[in-house]
Amino acid sequence: MPKHRRFPFLLALAGGSVAAFVVVWPQGVGIHRLPLVANAISLRALLALGFGVAALLVAGVAVWRRRWGVAAALSIALAMASVGNGAVLLARGGGAPVQPGELTIAAWNTYGGSVTPETIARMVRETGADVVSLPETDAVAAAEVAGILDREGISMAHDTVAAAPDGEVIPTSILISRALGEYELDADAGSTVGLPSGVWRSVDGSGPILVAAHPMPPLPGVTDRWELGLGWIADRCTDSDVIVAGDLNSTVDHFAGLGVDGATIGGCRDAAAEAGSAAAGTWPVRLPVGLAAPIDHVLVGSAWRVNGFAVLDGFDDAGTDHRPIVATLTPQ
Repeated sequence: MPKHRRFPFLLALAGGSVAAFVVVWPQGVGIHRLPLVANAISLRALLALGFGVAALLVAGVAVWRRRWGVAAALSIALAMASVGNGAVLLARGGGAPVQPGELTIAAWNTYGGSVTPETIARMVRETGADVVSLPETDAVAAAEVAGILDREGISMAHDTVAAAPDGEVIPTSILISRALGEYELDADAGSTVGLPSGVWRSVDGSGPILVAAHPMPPLPGVTDRWELGLGWIADRCTDSDVIVAGDLNSTVDHFAGLGVDGATIGGCRDAAAEAGSAAAGTWPVRLPVGLAAPIDHVLVGSAWRVNGFAVLDGFDDAGTDHRPIVATLTPQ
C-alpha cells in the first residue's frame, strides 16, 4: 500500500474497530438498553450474518475497483463485527442435552390465547412441568388446561393476573403442581408496568417463590416501562429460593449491570446461560432457533442448581410467535 494511503487506512481501521466493539458489546459503553440498540442486539445472529455479508460485499467492491484504503478498513471492521457477534453466540451455546432434575419449569407466551388449551396441556404433559408460566393466557384458558391435565391424572392449580396497573388488558397465568402444596398470589409484590406479572408464595412456606413475569418490550416510546419491568424482576430476585419464568422481552445482554454478586439480574442466574443454551432463540418462530432472539427465560436464585434448559421447536405451528422453554432444577 502506498505511504500516502497508509494513514487514511489506519485511521479508518481504528475507527472501524471501535465501532465493531460497540456493535458486539454495547454494554461495554452502557448503551445496551437504549432504544433501537436494545432491539438490534436481541438478534445477534442476524447481526453476525448481516455484517458478514456486508464485509464480503465491501471487500468485493474494493477488489473490483482496486481501492484498498478506506474500503479495506471498512471490510475488516465489518468482518470483526460479524466474527465478534458470532463468537459471543458460540460462547453462550446453542443447546445441550437436558438432564433430569427435581423440579421442572416451563414458560410459553401463547400470543393472546392463540394456542389451544389442548396444545398447552400437551406441552405440559410432554415436559413433565411442575410449574408453567403462561404470559398472554387468560383465566378461562388456564382453567381449561388444568381440567384437561386433571382428567389425565396430572393435578395442577391455576391462577391469573388479568392486567397490570395502567397497562394493557393482557393476562398472565400460572400452573402449579398440587404436589408442591398450596400457593397464593402475593398482592403486595405488585407487578411489572404495562403488562402483568405476579408472585406466588407457598402458603405453608415450604415451596419456592414463583414469579410469572412479562415486562413490556423495548419498543420506542416505552423503553422506560421496559426498564422499570426489568428493575421489578431484579427486586424479586433477592430471595435465594425464587424462580422467575416467562417472556422477559430481553436477552442476557440487556441484564448487564442489573446483577449483584456475580448474578445475572438481581440475585438470580439465567438457566439457559448456566446450561450452555443462552444463544438458542425463542422469538419469532418464523426464524430458526439459531437466528431467533432468546428473550424467554427461567431465572433462579442461589438455592437452585440448573440441570438443563431447552427451547422447544416442536410447537412452531401452534399459533404463537414464541417457542416454549423448559428448565430442570435441583435444590442445592
